[in-house]
Amino acid sequence: MPLVNGRYGPKNPSWLLAGQPAGLNRENIPRPLVLNDSAIMTSGIMLATALPLYAGDTVTSLTFASGATAAGTPTNWWVALYDTAATPNLLGQSADQLTAAWAATTSKTLPLSSPVQITQTGIYYAALMVKATTPPSLVGLATLTGAVTGMVTGDKTLTTVSGSGLTGTAPATIATPSASAFVPRVVAT
Repeated sequence: MPLVNGRYGPKNPSWLLAGQPAGLNRENIPRPLVLNDSAIMTSGIMLATALPLYAGDTVTSLTFASGATAAGTPTNWWVALYDTAATPNLLGQSADQLTAAWAATTSKTLPLSSPVQITQTGIYYAALMVKATTPPSLVGLATLTGAVTGMVTGDKTLTTVSGSGLTGTAPATIATPSASAFVPRVVAT
């Protein structure tokens, strides 16, 4: 008997809370689980977070949300999408937002330079880099270090930081990443 015949609704609750969007709406953390605000960002360092995507998805933009701290005097900031490889490869990047403001408690949706067609179901990485005197804090979920790096063999790392001195261009790969114990919420549309 299908679940829709019982007391279960035929729709995903996260989709309903998102306002029933007509297009793609993939998230790494359901909105009701966003419990924390963290100053996780370091100026010029890329943060990448695991994002489940499915074959057939077309990703056109990525959304991250700032917490209580706004970006202070940004000089470069962008989002990027990386593939499922052991050393993830760059699939697409937004335009560099340069000195554009990013206020506190504000979601920023940035379009990728061109849509990315997902051909293989898996864990991709949505990345954010902000070079600023004060990077914004991000909303998401604080985790135990073991939960971020994986508790059993085969677990994917949930969040990493990598690179240094980054400016307007995303690196070609996520090389030498370090795990982070905070998972920012990201939505792919």
